[in-house]
Amino acid sequence: MAKGYWIARVEITDPDVYATYVAANPAIFAKFGARFLVRGGPFEAPEGESRPRNVVIEFPDYATALACYRSPEYQENRKRRVASAVSDLMIIDGYDAPTG
Repeated sequence: MAKGYWIARVEITDPDVYATYVAANPAIFAKFGARFLVRGGPFEAPEGESRPRNVVIEFPDYATALACYRSPEYQENRKRRVASAVSDLMIIDGYDAPTG
């Protein structure tokens, strides 16, 4: 089964409030079996637009990635992100290559 992913591009506008958002996420993400693949770091954007921070989070599958986003815990914490950053978030089904 293919994994599910959150892909986010973020521009933090209020670092103090954003820090509270980040601090609350580990417990929420652990509940849904998520793990960070990309969390900031240097990057190049040779095409298109970008934001200063990029994040990729892997979930066991697409349904779990959606469930995490829709969960009451994340929706409550999301208010902090919305108040402290401009961001784009995509939830996407991973590619499960055929075998054989």
